[in-house]
Amino acid sequence: MPPLTSSLLSRSTARGVGAAAAISRPAADAAPSSSSPPARSTPTPRLRPSPASPFASGLAGRLFGGHRAAARSASSATAVFERRFASAATRNSYDEILTGLKRPGGGEEFGKYYSLPALSDPRIDRLPYSIRILLESAIRNCDDFQVTGNDVEKILDWEKSAPKLVEIPFKPARVLLQDFTGVPAVVDLACMRDAMSKLGSDPNKINPLVPVDLVIDHSVQVDVARSANAAQANMELEFHRNKERFGFLKWGSSAFRNMLVVPPGSGIVHQVNLEYLARVVFNNGGILYPDSVVGTDSHTTMIDGLGVAGWGVGGIEAEAAMLGQPMSMVLPGVVGFKLSGKLKNGVTATDLVLTVTQILRKHGVVGKFVEFYGQGMSELSLADRATIANMSPEYGATMGFFPVDGKTLDYLKLTGRSDDTVAMVESYLRANKMFVDHSQVEAERVYSSYLELNLEEVEPCLSGPKRPHDRVTLKNMKSDWLSCLDSDVGFKGFAVPKESQGKVAEFSFHGTPAKIKHGDVVIAAITSCTNTSNPNVMLGAALVAKKACELGLEVKPWIKTSLAPGSGVVKKYLDKSGLQKYLDQLGFHIVGYGCTTCIGNSGELDESVSAAITENDIVAAAVLSGNRNFEGRVHPLTRANYLASPPLVVAYALAGTVNIDFEKEPIGISKDGKEVYFRDVWPSTEEIAEVVKSSVLPDMFKSTYESITKGNPMWNELSVSTSTLYPWDPSSTYIHEPPYFKDMTMTPPGPRPVKDAYCLLNFGDSITTDHISPAGNIHPDSPAAKYLKERGVERKDFNSYGSRRGNDEIMARGTFANIRLVNKFLKGEVGPKTIHVPSGEKLAVFDAAMKYKNEGHDTIILAGAEYGSGSSRDWAAKGPMLQGVKAVIAKSFERIHRSNLAGMGIIPLCFKAGDDADTLGLTGHERYTVHLPTNVSEIKPGQDVTVTTDNGKSFTCTLRFDTEVKPLFHLLQAILKRLLRKLIVTPNGPNFAAAVDGGGAAKGDEEGGKKGGKNGKFKRLDKIRPAKGDGGKGEKLEKKRKMDIDEVPEEAGVKKVKGAEVSELYQDNVVKSAGPADRSCGTQ
Repeated sequence: MPPLTSSLLSRSTARGVGAAAAISRPAADAAPSSSSPPARSTPTPRLRPSPASPFASGLAGRLFGGHRAAARSASSATAVFERRFASAATRNSYDEILTGLKRPGGGEEFGKYYSLPALSDPRIDRLPYSIRILLESAIRNCDDFQVTGNDVEKILDWEKSAPKLVEIPFKPARVLLQDFTGVPAVVDLACMRDAMSKLGSDPNKINPLVPVDLVIDHSVQVDVARSANAAQANMELEFHRNKERFGFLKWGSSAFRNMLVVPPGSGIVHQVNLEYLARVVFNNGGILYPDSVVGTDSHTTMIDGLGVAGWGVGGIEAEAAMLGQPMSMVLPGVVGFKLSGKLKNGVTATDLVLTVTQILRKHGVVGKFVEFYGQGMSELSLADRATIANMSPEYGATMGFFPVDGKTLDYLKLTGRSDDTVAMVESYLRANKMFVDHSQVEAERVYSSYLELNLEEVEPCLSGPKRPHDRVTLKNMKSDWLSCLDSDVGFKGFAVPKESQGKVAEFSFHGTPAKIKHGDVVIAAITSCTNTSNPNVMLGAALVAKKACELGLEVKPWIKTSLAPGSGVVKKYLDKSGLQKYLDQLGFHIVGYGCTTCIGNSGELDESVSAAITENDIVAAAVLSGNRNFEGRVHPLTRANYLASPPLVVAYALAGTVNIDFEKEPIGISKDGKEVYFRDVWPSTEEIAEVVKSSVLPDMFKSTYESITKGNPMWNELSVSTSTLYPWDPSSTYIHEPPYFKDMTMTPPGPRPVKDAYCLLNFGDSITTDHISPAGNIHPDSPAAKYLKERGVERKDFNSYGSRRGNDEIMARGTFANIRLVNKFLKGEVGPKTIHVPSGEKLAVFDAAMKYKNEGHDTIILAGAEYGSGSSRDWAAKGPMLQGVKAVIAKSFERIHRSNLAGMGIIPLCFKAGDDADTLGLTGHERYTVHLPTNVSEIKPGQDVTVTTDNGKSFTCTLRFDTEVKPLFHLLQAILKRLLRKLIVTPNGPNFAAAVDGGGAAKGDEEGGKKGGKNGKFKRLDKIRPAKGDGGKGEKLEKKRKMDIDEVPEEAGVKKVKGAEVSELYQDNVVKSAGPADRSCGTQ
């Protein structure tokens, strides 16, 4: 976390002020939500946005990321700063359009909603459905402070304003976490509580303000496969390895209000979200509004298939959203993608999504929404839509959105949502112009650009061998593979000499003679949220297995086969269909419920197979039904990794190689000695539909999710502390108190120049977060392994980097530790090494980084295009920050990673078009100075920045801060320092917390709470004046406010406010709302 974030925290957590935005209301005050499935402690519903504390805005608003949450907190005087605490008191500017929603059959209404039709604005009908969700959120949260009428107008005028890249605030309805990314978030919350406690305030004030769902799904590994007890054995190993971090998450589930933790073994986060957690429409205390979600996993977009707006964000952004802060985002363009026709017989949703990914990648949709429409939508099941939405990160869009229609309602009923909930969803969305009825003529909507696909043109395909958008049609697979063997090393090449391409490596597999060649499959995994949520492809795979078994086909015993469903529902319908036994017969036993091979948790290959691959330099293959196949991700020994539908995974497992033409070559020999071809085992679309109809039933979903929060026996037996503060264990190698909040000072630092920095790493194109962030297994020779060994951890207990994300010491050592890292410094050598420029030593990246830090040198990174593509991993930014990296200069960045870099104080710079390190003659051996303005007020989004080197080179880059940056430092020094001192010496502090929190008392200050006004109803301050005979209290208060303002130095750029004006703002902790003139200081 950047120094500014730490300093903001240190200034804002004392005595209830800074925690104002992080205070949860008592659960007893919350009205039940008819559409909210999880049992959770819910804060009192609010019709207004929560106030922006300096603490939370500092967390959300990055110094160099430029989010308005931080920038705008510094653009006015103390009066404005204090005013933020009362934004919850403001009357919503659009309350006049608050409308009741009647039930279809009459009777009590569902609730009230902010009606878009009531605006009578013809522009609404032309808006894409996805933009209407942003519009409704802005209207519902409009207080002319955090969200302004001008923000609403920007969205209404989307057609004209989006091309201008205007900035808007957005408040998601909830936050979604998985355990890899969730542990660091909970660690940060725990640290915040410690900071509150150290400053003498109530740590219980730190709680999520919006519903937070955390699903533990990333920890299970395929240690045991091809065994009937594989799932239980892997679960036991999972708990053995992760008992400490599971205990930490279980502590968090009870320590923090409004947080639901779904225990291990329940399923994959995105499938659980789709089948259970998603509301589609919230009914929160009688106020109806669309469900929306941000998640710390990039594939949060899967929920877009259900008509819920959702996308991946960095962990810091997610934490800010958890604390009730609006996200700052550029109003996106929307690509309209029209679908027509119907998929041909035998073509799967996986084939469709790989085709869509290639089309959209070519079109260019980074930073945009993609919205699907057209009659072809009615031909796609909800699960098919979710498959397409899931891979939004792969095609580069913020989300791939499918508006709600009849198919959505059918899915809600199928998955066990109540009839009343479904009726409410339909009634609300129809009433608010957010529902698509394919039986009616749709009003013409406007999009930023248009694409069209006839579904009949989609062909069976795969993607690979190293990137998800490198689609290969099934009929061209063999020729493409041979081309990859011939081509130079790259995304489509392995540079295997012609004379070596036919090499056969013989080995003994548990006493059985075996052999392996280039292209032979060693991993075949049915895995990942992308496909395991789709009954059509899952039951399709089972039908392939059935036909193969009936013909007597087998899978070679050294191929590691696995099946990891995304929820318990999958097992139920596989059992109901009677098809699971055929998958078992081919070795596709269930190995666990969670992300496995898709995220690199594929487990070890058999030692004999590993030896045959490494000793003979075999290009071995993995075929998986995942969404990512970047080099080094699936398994260190599978250089070729292909994404395919679950039925194709089974087919390639049977064939045993990707070097095959399914049209001309047999996949095996039947029990009666006949050749069996692909067409002999491939099921028809009608066969699959028949099995789906008879086997996938609503009761399966209901029974699965009724007990989901009860966990399993191993989870229930975990004993955890009941303390509100986490008892940190200094010896822990899993959960470590991070350094971000330590040694905080009362004085925030100003921008620090990057001068004479050395280049730590010199990269080419497509460096992914898999290359940067610690991921996969911990290599025994790595700095992280050394750290663990020094603390008595045996190699067998190293676990994965992902499981140790709660320990910054290990994660810093694992940054840039990918064994497939290509660093230009190494002149063709591949691996996690670099050159320490001053000495010329070749060192592990971490060791070189520490050497630079110890010598007092800054470092930068040079990179090519698409730097940071892939999963939205915080540690891809946190790790470099801890290693001392100050700037990344690249041709282009992935959106979330760029935001994360800025959030950690690392400056993202883009070469100008046509420039890169090579064209500029940069070798990386130079020393770099980034001429960024030292005055924050001079830093502007997208401005030109000059970079010079010690050998006389000079070039211009674009500063990739894409939102506003305003003066911050002197103001915070002058005001927050004074405020914090006042809070620290006051036993209970000014009762801003009470005033904000519905008028309830801050802990230990009941009288102060009463002053907040009954039930949080604030009086207008211009109606309040000191009463005669009040002992001069009002007059004293006025003088006190004037004194605080007058102490602000002129150089802070703060306009002084006269005492008479201040009295308009303060009276007994009641604060008047900020008017339009103060919008620039809103924390948006």
